[in-house]
Amino acid sequence: MLKGWRLTAARILALLAVVAITVYIFTLRDEAARLQRYGYPGIFLLSILANATVILPAPGVALTFAFGAVLNPWGVALAAGAGAALGELTGYLAGFSGQSILRDGELYQRVQAWTNKHGGWAILALAAVPNPIFDLAGAAAGALGMPIPKFLLWVWAGKTIKMVIFALAGYASFDWMLDLIPGASSRP
Repeated sequence: MLKGWRLTAARILALLAVVAITVYIFTLRDEAARLQRYGYPGIFLLSILANATVILPAPGVALTFAFGAVLNPWGVALAAGAGAALGELTGYLAGFSGQSILRDGELYQRVQAWTNKHGGWAILALAAVPNPIFDLAGAAAGALGMPIPKFLLWVWAGKTIKMVIFALAGYASFDWMLDLIPGASSRP
């Protein structure tokens, strides 16, 4: 009886944490410009914030693209990938709470079945491509009871792959833009 009560309390706290984090991040959206001054730690923090929102979109890959143009794209990708993985814990917690808003939806059911069948590989694949349904994959992993360290490892791998692509694209676009400007030939 006591164990069931603790699980229910943990699920309620997880749901409240997800709601509180999402509201807090939404109120901080104007503070993102300040964090950009802090280089890789700033990228890490911005990536956490961009990925911690559940359902609400945030410009995480756009920031990775922009930072990739002016900093080492590999460092940008590693910082952004690590931050993104930690930020995705909110989706996981939403699923763990058992109170996911979209739990009865057809798309959620398909993502949950795919995650259940393919485990970490499904998480990696969904994290590696830009898509609006990754929160559902995190919720499915939480609802299925995937261990948090395993979830974080697969999300980190997938998000880092995605961030490498965006950071290198930003890096390449900077050189391409320099080629268009007469007399400009060096990186800052």
